[in-house]
Order: sequence, then structure tokens, then C-alpha cells
Amino acid sequence: MQIYSKTDIGLRRSSNQDALATGFLEDGTAFAVVCDGMGGANAGNVASETACKIISEYIKQSYRLGMDSIDIEKMLKNAISSANMEVYDMALKSAELNGMGTTTVIAVIKDGVAVIAHVGDSRAYLAGEELKLITRDHSIVQSLVESGKITPEDAKVHPKKNIITRALGTEENVVADFCEIKLENGVLLLCTDGLSGYVEEKDILDCLKKNTDTVADELIDLAKVGGGGDNITVVTISDK
Repeated sequence: MQIYSKTDIGLRRSSNQDALATGFLEDGTAFAVVCDGMGGANAGNVASETACKIISEYIKQSYRLGMDSIDIEKMLKNAISSANMEVYDMALKSAELNGMGTTTVIAVIKDGVAVIAHVGDSRAYLAGEELKLITRDHSIVQSLVESGKITPEDAKVHPKKNIITRALGTEENVVADFCEIKLENGVLLLCTDGLSGYVEEKDILDCLKKNTDTVADELIDLAKVGGGGDNITVVTISDK
């Protein structure tokens, strides 16, 4: 299994409020965590880095041989809950951190099957013959698209396109969405909206089909060509 990852500040931001962690567990199971923080000054950095560290450490400490997909989903629920509680408590105790939060998208890949959890608008895609969006954005524009009030094309330029309806750390409890997919020789992509908001899906697919060791750099370069208006984080995972 191969993992390539990179995070970049982009072209317009003064700091990088994204965070990522990847690794392998004792039986070769892979995991990846991507977070995109929000909040004033350094609060977004604190939220994303804290959540990413807690979730990744929880996975490494809690994973056991013989776990099935149901066990892994329970593990991820607990990891997200722990991270949410820590970020929420930190925000309550500090005026400077008040209101901070973070998205997260997490994948644990075992025996060719990925268990994916997410909160917010950071995404998971599966690239094969086509690019398939696995996650559903927790955002205002996604709700508007689903209700038929705007088109997917309208959503790309909507003034509220960056407003999410669910985030880790902003409330005492958080609900994550889960799904399970087979890689089947495809490439799994986890990313923040610094990629998905600035690169067309056909261009992402063309890049992922090559799946070289420079794929993360190439995706970030594409986002910068597209404007680079946000921090950019990508992780690709394949079982090739």
C-alpha cells in the first residue's frame, strides 16, 4: 500500500490552518487524517492540529489485530468524540480560541476496504475509471443543491460556499458520517476544500490516474494554478 501526502499554505493565506497525519498499523492497515481549521488568528491552527493529533494517536493506541469494519467505525467514533471534547473545552477556556473548530475526514484501510468518517466539507474521493465523491459536504450550499434551490455549478461561486453546517469542536457533541468502500485498484483521495474548490474533477482524476510519487505535489500545483485561495492538503492511498 502506498500513501502520498502534502499540505501547503496556498497563495493567499498568511498561515496554514490545515493539518494531516498518516501511518501504518502493526498488520499493515493504513490510516490518514485530514483537518481544516477555522477561527480567528491562530485558533484554526490550534483546532486542526489538536484534532488531528488526538484522532491519529487514538487510532494508533486503540487499533487491535482482528478488528473488522464495525470495530473500526466504533474506534473512529470514539476518536472523533475525544477530539471534539478537547477542542470544545479549549475554546471555552480561552477567549482567543472561542468559536474555533475544524473539519475532519479520516480513512482506515484494511484488506482493500476503507472505512471513512467525516465532519464538515473536507472530502474523500475514489478514483478509478471516473472520480467518485464518497463524502457529502456538511455545508449550506450542499443543502441548497439537494433541495433543488441551486445547481452544483451555482454552488461553486455561491457567496456562502465556505459556510459549513457541522464542525468538530464548535458544540459539546458532534455527529460524524461514516461509509465503507472497496478500493478495487482505485486511488483514495482525502483533501481539504483548498483542492476541491480550485481544481476541476476531471483534472484531479487525470492526476490520480498517474499515481506517481509526485501526485501530492502535482495536485497542490493544480490548486495554485486554479487560484490557490486557501490552504491545500491532499492524501492519496492506493493498494497497488
